[in-house]
Amino acid sequence: MGKKYFHFTIGPVQGFVAQARRTRDFWAGSFILSLLSAIAVKAVAAQKYSKILFPAADQNFIGWLEGNEMGPRPEQGAVPNRFKAEVDVQIFQPQLVIDTVNAAWCALSEIIYKNDVAEYAATETEQIWNRQVSTFWEMSWVIADNKGDSAILDQRKNWRAHLPPDEPGVKCMMMDGLQELSGAISPVMPHGNHLKQFWKKLREQGKKGMKSDLRADEHLCAIGFIKRRFPRYFEEMNCPMPNGWQLKGWQVDSGRPSAPFMAAVRWLEKVLKKAQQSDTVKTKLEDFHDKAFKLTEEYGEWENNIRCIKETNLPQIWKALDGNVFFESALENKNVFENQEQAKEVKTMLKALRRSADMPQVTPFYAVLVMDGDSLGVQMSSLEKQTPITEGLKTFTTGVSRIVYEKNGFLIYAGGDDVLAVLPLEDSIDCALSIRQFYETCFHGKEVKTTLSGSIVYAHIKMPLARVLKNAHKLLDEVAKDACGRDSLAIQVLKPGGVNVQWAMPWEKAWEDSVDNNIPKRLKLSTIADEFMQDDDKTGQFSSRFFYKIRERFDLLNAGDGSTETILDPLTHGVDLMAADYFSSGLCDKIKNKDQRLFHARKVVAPLIDQCLPRYRDATDPSNPRYEEVGIINPDGAMIVRFLVHKGVLP
Repeated sequence: MGKKYFHFTIGPVQGFVAQARRTRDFWAGSFILSLLSAIAVKAVAAQKYSKILFPAADQNFIGWLEGNEMGPRPEQGAVPNRFKAEVDVQIFQPQLVIDTVNAAWCALSEIIYKNDVAEYAATETEQIWNRQVSTFWEMSWVIADNKGDSAILDQRKNWRAHLPPDEPGVKCMMMDGLQELSGAISPVMPHGNHLKQFWKKLREQGKKGMKSDLRADEHLCAIGFIKRRFPRYFEEMNCPMPNGWQLKGWQVDSGRPSAPFMAAVRWLEKVLKKAQQSDTVKTKLEDFHDKAFKLTEEYGEWENNIRCIKETNLPQIWKALDGNVFFESALENKNVFENQEQAKEVKTMLKALRRSADMPQVTPFYAVLVMDGDSLGVQMSSLEKQTPITEGLKTFTTGVSRIVYEKNGFLIYAGGDDVLAVLPLEDSIDCALSIRQFYETCFHGKEVKTTLSGSIVYAHIKMPLARVLKNAHKLLDEVAKDACGRDSLAIQVLKPGGVNVQWAMPWEKAWEDSVDNNIPKRLKLSTIADEFMQDDDKTGQFSSRFFYKIRERFDLLNAGDGSTETILDPLTHGVDLMAADYFSSGLCDKIKNKDQRLFHARKVVAPLIDQCLPRYRDATDPSNPRYEEVGIINPDGAMIVRFLVHKGVLP
C-alpha cells in the first residue's frame, strides 16, 4: 500500500462567516462551512484504506449526514475547515473530495433557488446565481510523504490559484463585492425601480418566514441569500453523493437570538421574575407585550434557547419578542419600525413597565467572545504529540457548548481550538474564564504545552455585526496574543463612534488566586467592579464621580510624549493619588472613622492600579513564563471597571 498523507482545507473562512448582518448570519456561515468540511471528511473516509488523523471529526455531525441519528441534532458548527488523513495514494482520488463538496453545495443552493427565487428570476438573476455559486469556494489539497509535515498545506495555499471573476452592478448588503440578485445596474432611478420591485416581490411572497428573514429594502447576493435562507430548507436535502453515499439534511432552528435580544437578556429575566411576583408588573408586561407583538408583525426570538430566559418557566410567547422593542432608540427609529405611531405606543408602555418593575434602561451592549488555542500548530509536527492533541481538542469541542449555555450565551462555533459565542454583557467574563479553565483540564497530564487566549468585544447594538467580529478577531490576534504574549484576555468597548476603551492582561495576572482549584476563578476587574457597585448602593452616589477625570490623573503618573515609562511608582504614589480622589468622591462617606475611610479607599484603589499596569508574558520557557511590566499606566483598565459597573448606561 502506498501510504501518504492528504491535507485539505476549504475557505474563505472570514470572507464567508464574518460577513453578516445578523447573529443568525454568523451562525449560518459557520454551520455551512462546518457542513461542507464534514462532507469532505466523509468523502475521504468513504474511500478504501483512508483514515482521518487530525483533528478528530465530530462523529455525531458526520453520522447525521447520512441520517444516522446517533446523538443530539447538530445545531452548531463543530468541524474545522482543514484536516489531515492517511490515504493509499495508489487508489485515493483527491478530485472525488472536491466533487463531493461541490455536489452538496450545488444541491443546497438549487433547493433554495427553486423554492424562493426562480419564480421571480429574469435571465440576469439566474446568471448571477450560477456564477456566484460555482466560483465562491476555494478548496486546496496536497499529499505529503512525511506524516509530521504540517506546513505543506499552507505552502500550497500560497499559490493562490482561485481567482473569482469581478462583479458588476449593485453590490450585496452582506457580502462585500458580490452583485445582488436583481441585476440592477445602479440603485439610482430608473434602474433603482427594478432593484426595489424585485426584492419587494421576493419578500412579499411570504414563503417560509420570508418577511422576517428579509427586511424591507434589503438586497443580497446568492451567497448571502443562501446563508439567510438555508435553515428553512436544509432538512429537505436528500441527494446522492459522487462516491456512493446519500447526503441527508435535518431540521435546524431558523430563529437565533439577535444582538439586541442578547443585550436585553438579563434585564428581561428580571422583569419576567418580577411579573411572577407582582400582579401590577404582570399587567404592565401584558400590555407592553401585546402592543410590541403587533408592532413586530408577530416576529420574535422564538428559538432563543437562552438558559436564564428558558428557566423562568413562563410560556414561550412571553420570551419571544423582537429584541429591538426593549430599546427606546430603536422604537424611535423609522428604519427599524416603519409604523412610528404604533412604535410610540410601545415606547410609552415600555416606560410604564420599567416604572412598575423599578428597572433601569436596558443596556445597549452585548458581548462577542472569541477564543483560540496557543502554540498548537508548531507541536503538530511532533508525531508523539498528534494523538494527545487530537484527544484534547475532541474533549474541548464537545464540552464548550455546555459552558456557553450555562452562561446564558449563544454558541456560534466550537471546533478544534476555536470558539465564537455571543453573550449578555454580564456573563461574558465568567464564560471566558470557565472556557479557559476547561481548556487547561483537557490537556492536563498530556505532553502538550498549550494555553488559550481570548477577546471580548462589548459592542453597541447599533454597530454592524461584521465590524464587531472583525474587531474581536483583531483584538485576539494583535493584542491578546502578540502584544500580551498569549495565554491572555483582551477586552474592548466598541461604540458607534469607534473603540472607546481597550484593556488586556495575561490570565495569570488578571484572575484572582484561589487555593481551591474546584472554585471557579474570578477576574480581578470583576471583583473591583463589584466593590464600586456596593459603594454605589451604600451611598446612593454614582462612582462616575471617581472615574470622571481618571485619565487626567493617570497622565500625571506617565512620562508623556509617547514614553513607555512612568515618572512615579504607580503602586505607591499612584495608589495614594487615586485613593485621595476616591476618598473625596464621597463613595465611602458612610464610614465614620476617617482612617477607616482612607483604608477602604486604598483597599479598593490598589488592585485597580495593579490592573492598569500592562504586562507582557514572556514564554521563552513555557513551563515557567515570566511577566514583564510594559512601564506605563493604562487608564482603560479603570474605564473597563466603570463600564462594568454601569453596563454601558451612564447616569
